[in-house]
Amino acid sequence: MLTLVAALALSHRPLGDHIARCLTAPRHLRAERLVYRAGGVGADTEQTWAAYLRAVLAFSLVSVLFLYGFQRLQDHLLLSLGMKPVAPDLAFNTAVSFVTNTNWQAYAGESTMGHLVQTAGLAVQNFVSAAVGIAVVATLIRGFTRERADHVGNFWVDLTRIVVRVLLPLAFVFALALAAGGVIQNFHGFQDVTTVAGGHQSIPGGPVASQEAIKQLGTNGGGFFNANSAHPFENPTAFTNLLEIYLLLVVSVSLPRTFGTMVGDRRQGYAVLAVMALLWTVSVIGVTLNELQSDASSAGHAADGMMEGKEQRLGVWASALFAVSTTLTSCGAVDSAHDSYSPLGGGLLIFNMMLGEIAPGGTGSGLYGMLVLAVVAVFVAGLMVGRTPEYLGKKLGSREMRFASLYILTTPALVLVGTGLAMALPGERAAMTNAGPHGFSEVLYAFTSAANNNGSAFAGLRADTVWYNTALGLAMLFGRFLPMVFVLALAGTLARQRAVPVTAGTLPTHRPQFVGLLTAVILLVVGLTYFPSLALGPLAEGLH
Repeated sequence: MLTLVAALALSHRPLGDHIARCLTAPRHLRAERLVYRAGGVGADTEQTWAAYLRAVLAFSLVSVLFLYGFQRLQDHLLLSLGMKPVAPDLAFNTAVSFVTNTNWQAYAGESTMGHLVQTAGLAVQNFVSAAVGIAVVATLIRGFTRERADHVGNFWVDLTRIVVRVLLPLAFVFALALAAGGVIQNFHGFQDVTTVAGGHQSIPGGPVASQEAIKQLGTNGGGFFNANSAHPFENPTAFTNLLEIYLLLVVSVSLPRTFGTMVGDRRQGYAVLAVMALLWTVSVIGVTLNELQSDASSAGHAADGMMEGKEQRLGVWASALFAVSTTLTSCGAVDSAHDSYSPLGGGLLIFNMMLGEIAPGGTGSGLYGMLVLAVVAVFVAGLMVGRTPEYLGKKLGSREMRFASLYILTTPALVLVGTGLAMALPGERAAMTNAGPHGFSEVLYAFTSAANNNGSAFAGLRADTVWYNTALGLAMLFGRFLPMVFVLALAGTLARQRAVPVTAGTLPTHRPQFVGLLTAVILLVVGLTYFPSLALGPLAEGLH
């Protein structure tokens, strides 16, 4: 853990500053200009927040349609490995999943997708869906830095720069590192081998290292194999396990530095990072301690049940660290079965996602979620002292708070309504492998993961049905794009304001007091929303 923290600390400043330069540089690279020319993009023309939103939605819609068609026509494509076309409901679910940066997988990758769909379809979305999240948070930061402005940037420029200057170079370097660490990288089909016991097994190859690098960097999480990062071809050693945890955290940990640099006060970025680090540390300690206890109380756990669902080559400590990091980001990659965690340990993993995955969160989405909650925290402080709240020189009135409130309420509504419908329908309750509180936790985890665009799952739910593929697909869509609507609208209204000067009554938002206030707001405003559902699931199971 100390090695991981040290590596992230060393990366925070250079990567955060590099992303800030990418988002603010006046000049375009030659390769970028070729992209703009091919797409008919006016690279030096900026957009209003509404035009920016239309560009995000149009790009995402085209991406969903393309990926859906790619899967349905799979048997006619090169490198299909004899795979059949993906069923319509599963193709819809998968297309939505990868475009929304969720990467929920209701299928086994090695027996469903050919190499071309994996690379030209799914891996491409790993790049661009991550870039969309960073692009949206860039508009919110510009909202704080601009005055009397109607424009918040150009989506096509932001998207292209993030992919070309940030994600592609990093993914290339770390794909080589993963391949050197033993992650496979080839275009082999299925090969029959003789096992140690004398049996026969068909083992697929594939371009795994290249996809593994971007799935973690972009907090996507979709695995080439069904076992995801528990599969030895994706994550063979303790070294690759640590490297993958680093990758799924590094961009999101560096973005607060980008924020501080762009607003001209790096102390603001450090305050946001401190809240993220505090929540992450507490969660790591809580989950690890729960998994180290030898008398796990859930049904089916033996006296040494803490190793159930975990890889022997990784152990409890590394598995818990991975589980916390992947649920506090919108990643969804797993190196252990979360369904086999102790009740309270698994409950903490669900709670991590319920917080909105903000510590440090998904690429871009974690930071804009944290900044929206910072707006709420400043507003609460203003109410307590009877003063109009200000954050980074911008007044927070009823319009701004309306967007922030809608942002906070969207995901809980999707999670709770979706879970309630699933539990109310007898046919969908039958999809639960387990009854009682643990079965409820499986359903709650699924909708929490989908609506928060995480993608991990409790393994006991048979989710590859028409109803679940459709319901979870809709939860992913609304959970991704409705919050973006409110973030972009908030960015637009902030950019149109005139900055107000700092006075003696202005709340300092870079000091430890604000870190404590923001943490309390996160736990009270967001966390308590879900307490009744947690009481019916993991808490009931853990206290049984």
